[in-house]
Amino acid sequence: MAPHTIVPADAGHAAVVRYAPPYSVESGLPVVEGEVPARRSIRAAAPGTPLVSTPAPGVATVYDVLTYVAAKWDAKECLGSRKVVQTHVETKMVKKIVDGKETSVPKKWTYFELSPYSYISYAELLQEALTYGSGIKSLGISLLEIYAATSAKWMTMALACSTQAIPISTAYDTLGEEGLTHSLIETEATAVFIDAALFPTLINPLKKTTKLKYIIYKDTPSEDHVAAISAAHPDIKLVSIDELFAAGKEAALPPNPPSRDDLCCIMYTSGSTGTPKGVVLLHRNVVAAVTGATSNIEGGVNENDYFLTYLPLAHILEYVFELACLVWGGVLGYGTVKTISDASVRNCRGDIAEFRPTVMVGVPAVWETVRKGIVGKVHAAGPVASSVFWASYHTKGFLQNWRLPGSSILDVIFKRVKEATGGRLRIVMNGGAAISRDTQHFLSTIVCPMIIGYGLTETAAMCCLMSPYQLTNGTVGAPVACVDIKLVDVPEIGYFSTNKPPQGEVLVRGDAVSSCYYRNEAETKEAYTEDGWFRTGDIGEWAPNGHLRLIDRKKNLVKTLNGEYIALEKLESIYRTAAVVANVCVYADPDQVKPIAIIMPAEPAFLKLAKEKGVAAKELGHLVHDKTMQKAVLDLLLDAGRKGGLAGIELICGVVLCDEEWTAQNGLLTAAQKLQRKKIFEANHKAVEHAFKMS
Repeated sequence: MAPHTIVPADAGHAAVVRYAPPYSVESGLPVVEGEVPARRSIRAAAPGTPLVSTPAPGVATVYDVLTYVAAKWDAKECLGSRKVVQTHVETKMVKKIVDGKETSVPKKWTYFELSPYSYISYAELLQEALTYGSGIKSLGISLLEIYAATSAKWMTMALACSTQAIPISTAYDTLGEEGLTHSLIETEATAVFIDAALFPTLINPLKKTTKLKYIIYKDTPSEDHVAAISAAHPDIKLVSIDELFAAGKEAALPPNPPSRDDLCCIMYTSGSTGTPKGVVLLHRNVVAAVTGATSNIEGGVNENDYFLTYLPLAHILEYVFELACLVWGGVLGYGTVKTISDASVRNCRGDIAEFRPTVMVGVPAVWETVRKGIVGKVHAAGPVASSVFWASYHTKGFLQNWRLPGSSILDVIFKRVKEATGGRLRIVMNGGAAISRDTQHFLSTIVCPMIIGYGLTETAAMCCLMSPYQLTNGTVGAPVACVDIKLVDVPEIGYFSTNKPPQGEVLVRGDAVSSCYYRNEAETKEAYTEDGWFRTGDIGEWAPNGHLRLIDRKKNLVKTLNGEYIALEKLESIYRTAAVVANVCVYADPDQVKPIAIIMPAEPAFLKLAKEKGVAAKELGHLVHDKTMQKAVLDLLLDAGRKGGLAGIELICGVVLCDEEWTAQNGLLTAAQKLQRKKIFEANHKAVEHAFKMS
C-alpha cells in the first residue's frame, strides 16, 4: 500500500486520505516497445484495484448525480443567479486609422445593472429538473441542443434531459451561424434551448435544418424576432421556458432514468481549426470525469465553498466542474465575462465582488489580467509600498518553497489584493491552455493556491488534476483516478521513450474517455487506437513526483527555416507575462528562422509605455502603427522571453500590434478563449509580412 496519512474527520466532514509522493505509479499494463509504461493515480494503484469511475455507490449517470446530491444536501443553497435590472449604454469617441488617416468614430459600450444573487436549493433543483424533463418528454423531443450563455437554467435544462434519458448537444453562444448550422444538421436535434437575445442567429441555420420542431427560449425576445422566425418557419413552435414548465406540471410524467452506456451529450470542440467535431460522451464518461476531479481534489473543497461559474457551459471543463461542485455540495454563483468585474457594471458590484467566491476556475488570459492588475496597483502605490510588497512576496515564496513556518503572517501585506477578488478565495484553477510558471507562482503566493488541470473534450476534461496539497510549478498534476496515461514515441520530432527523461505523445484510456466523434469515422480512426487509447497530440514527460509535465504539442509545433521545431503555445505562455500584452499569438513561418508575435496590447500599460517613450499624445489606433512603440514592445517581449528561459530560436524577431480587441464575437478567439490562429493571421497577414521584411 502506498505511503499515506489520514486526516481525521471534523466539522461534519469525512476523513480524507492524503498520499505521499510519487502521486502516480505504473499501471501494470503490458509494456510495449516505443512506449513509456502507463501510469495511473496513486488512488487506484493497489494490486488488482480497478480505476475509480463513480463518486458514490449507485451513482452511474448524470441523473444519479442529481438525485444523489438532492438527497444529500436537500435544502442547502445550490444555484445562485442575478437579474438584469437595467442596461446603460455609453457612447465614446475612439480614434482609429482609416485608409492611413486618423479619424474619430463613435463607439457604444453597454453596461449592466444587476440585482443581488438569489438562490434555489438542491431539493428545488431536483424538482425543477423533473418538471422541465416532463415537459420536454411530453413534446416528443428526442435530442435537445443547448445554444445559450452559461446560466443556472442552462444547467437545469441539461439535468432535466437526464431525468428522461434524452441526450443533449451543445453549441457555444458565440459559435456563429456556420457552426450552429453544422451542429443542428449533424445531430438532427428536434429542439433547441436558446437565450432570447440569440434569436437573430437562428434565422439562417433554420433554413437548412429539417428535424427541428421546437424553439424553447429563456427571457423575452423582441416581437420583431419572434415574427421573423414565425413567418419564415411556421412549422416550428416557439415555447417559453415558463410554458415548458407548465406543460411539465400538467403532464406529470415519471422519470425515465438513463443507463450508464446511454448517450449523455454530444459536445462540440471549440473549433480552433476546421469544422467542429462532435465528441460523443456517454453517461459513464461524464460521471467518471466528475469522479476523477473529486478523487484528485483530496477533500480540498467541500459544502462550505462558493464557486463562481462564468466560463461557457458548452465547454467540457465547465460542465464537468459544475457537476463536481454539486457532488461536493458547494454553492454555484452564475456570472458572465462581461459582468465579472466592477468596471463592467453600473450601480452595483461585479459578480466576483458580489458573490465573493472561495473557488474559481479561469483560463490563462483571465489570470494574466489579474496578475497585471495587481502589479500595476503595487507600482502605483509608490516606491516604499512597492518595496514592502515585493520583499514580502519573495519572503513568503521562500518560506513556502522550503516548507518553513510563518508564511501566513505575511498575508496582512496582501490583504487589499485579496479583497479585490472578493476576499474569500481559497483555491483557483487554471485550465484550457498553458500558463507561465511565474504567473502560477505569483498568484499562489499573493492570492491563494493555483492548481492546474489538463484534459480535452475527448477525455471529458479529465486527464490530470493537481491537488491543492500537491502544488507544483510546471506540471499539470497527477492522473485522475479514472484513467491510465502512457507516453508514445514521436520519432519525427525527436521524442522517445529512451530519452532522459522518457518523453512522448500523451495517450489516455479509461471510463472518462470518449470512444468516437459523432458520425465522423475518419477523424475517429485518426484520434483513437483500436484498443481504446485517445491520442491527445500533446507531448509529455513524467516529473519525479509523479505529476505529468507537458512540454510540447504536435499540432502547434512549427519547423522553422533552420530545421528546428518551436512550440507556439509554450512561447505564448511566456510572452503573455509581459505587462504590455493582453493577448498574444505567435506566428512561425517555415521560410523564416524566427517567429513573429501578433499582440493585442493591454491598453493601460501600453499607454503608460507610450508616455514613457514620448508618444503619449496619440490614441491606440495610431500607437499600434508607431515604429517607436513597436520597438519598445519588441524589447519588452524579448526581455520576458530571456527571463522565461527561451532559446535563441524561440525569441521573436518582430511584433505586430493590433487595435482590435480579440473576442469570440469577432471570431478571433473561440468561445473557450483559445486563439483562432488562422483568423488572427489572416486579419494581420500584411503587417506580418512587413515585420518579417524589417527583421
